[in-house]
Amino acid sequence: MKSDVLIIVPAYNEQESIYKTVLSIQKLKKYDYVVVNDGSTDRTAEILDQYHFNHIDLPINLGIGGAMQTGYKYAERKGYDYAIQFDADGQHSADDLDKMVQEMKTSNVDMVIGSRFVEKSDYKGSIMRRIGIFYFYFLLYALTKVKVKDPTSGYRIVNKKIIAEFTRYYPVDYPEVEVIVHLSKRKYRIKETKVEMNDRQGGVSSITPGKSIYYMIKVTVFSFLRVIF
Repeated sequence: MKSDVLIIVPAYNEQESIYKTVLSIQKLKKYDYVVVNDGSTDRTAEILDQYHFNHIDLPINLGIGGAMQTGYKYAERKGYDYAIQFDADGQHSADDLDKMVQEMKTSNVDMVIGSRFVEKSDYKGSIMRRIGIFYFYFLLYALTKVKVKDPTSGYRIVNKKIIAEFTRYYPVDYPEVEVIVHLSKRKYRIKETKVEMNDRQGGVSSITPGKSIYYMIKVTVFSFLRVIF
């Protein structure tokens, strides 16, 4: 029986974690999913084929933005009412999926963000990561007057209106903060709910110190442009 919820799992070179990640979703037996294999050069595609996991193979690496927009287009084409971004590296917990879906279905909002900071959680991040998160919290508030305590969280569920919005526009890379600015400008409603975040279950993060600086500068500039234009 088809669910009204689609879980989108963007994956780039996640051979060490993709099997456990998909298995954690399948064990719930509640929600549909699609893995968007973003041009991986490791064994990710082989594992997806081997275990017959539902997936889309992109011929080249489009980045997180392109992978997620592919997932949203799939969700719209298949008629899903809700779509969830769920990271392939094991940081997002499937134990929180029911909470995310319930929060979306009972709240009068368009996006629910799984947050590490809206309530006390077990999350332990580096000082630099926490500084970055709080920087974007204040940037968002300054630009939009919207308070999102965990603006870089990729654990998100959106409704049908936002699915359609994202099929038309989605930032190419580092989209989390820019998306909030984009939606806030259009008066969409955003809410946070507490989730637990795990450590990366395998592989290496693509966010290096150099990329972090580039990320903060780029997102700041584009966020200002989103508000102006």
